[in-house]
Amino acid sequence: MTVLDWLTPWEFSPSLILIFILCAVLFWRGTRVRQVQRWRQWLFWLGFVGLYLNLHTLVDYYSERMFFIHRIQHLFLHHLLPLMVMLSYPGQVMRAGLPLKWRRKLRDGLQTRWGGALQRLFTHRILVPFLFVFFVLVWLLPVPQFYSMIDWRLYRVMNWSVVISGFMYWNLILDRRPAPPAAMRPWARVVSPLLTMAPQIVAGAYITFATVDLYPIFDLCGRAMPSFDALKDQAVGGLIMWVAAGLVETFGVVYALATAIRLSAKGRMRSEALDRIRLGNVTTSS
Repeated sequence: MTVLDWLTPWEFSPSLILIFILCAVLFWRGTRVRQVQRWRQWLFWLGFVGLYLNLHTLVDYYSERMFFIHRIQHLFLHHLLPLMVMLSYPGQVMRAGLPLKWRRKLRDGLQTRWGGALQRLFTHRILVPFLFVFFVLVWLLPVPQFYSMIDWRLYRVMNWSVVISGFMYWNLILDRRPAPPAAMRPWARVVSPLLTMAPQIVAGAYITFATVDLYPIFDLCGRAMPSFDALKDQAVGGLIMWVAAGLVETFGVVYALATAIRLSAKGRMRSEALDRIRLGNVTTSS
């Protein structure tokens, strides 16, 4: 099998290609306008290419026929690759890549009532971590897993749900600002990955030690690696979710902890508390 064969999409998606071209052009144009460190550009492009390879190549074929490959795919789509892209802090770069007229429209749109509501929704400190965990666990239930493997439309919904929730979550955790303007407080960003990884570890351990075939769909589709029986396949997939995904979120804890310590050392945590007190006094007096 040649490299070109590997890169051939298992399910061709013109909309996915258009989205990736648009994002690539915006980031490239943004780097021509803004000063972006080399390491940030490398992180973005590595994560960006990795997302494409996991969403639009023969990876899908093997993911539909081996549970542990499916878990590796979702480890990349949900945890590692969104983390890499968001570590490059691409938002302002891609915004700078827009034509001036569009940037103004975007700015004005975000200042409207509906624009502000959407911003609050996509950065909600409770909803976003909940969705991050929900979209991992719900697709592990045997019934959703079964139907997502036999319906290509549901399969795409599954993959895009984990990618988008991953971007939303790491956008919160990797924020280096005090709150406000950040949506989540610095110490909450330290605790959040500990809370989100706990149910994933429990689910991964349960799958690892299961003594029955939880996902017969992989046998029905025909396993790509016949030497892996159902229980062995499940055990490896559960370990990937249990250990590897936990390690990625542990990085999030360490990164958020370093951010909190830095803000505290600069006295910005105290100013954050004073801002909340002042806001409370203004609200009470009004």
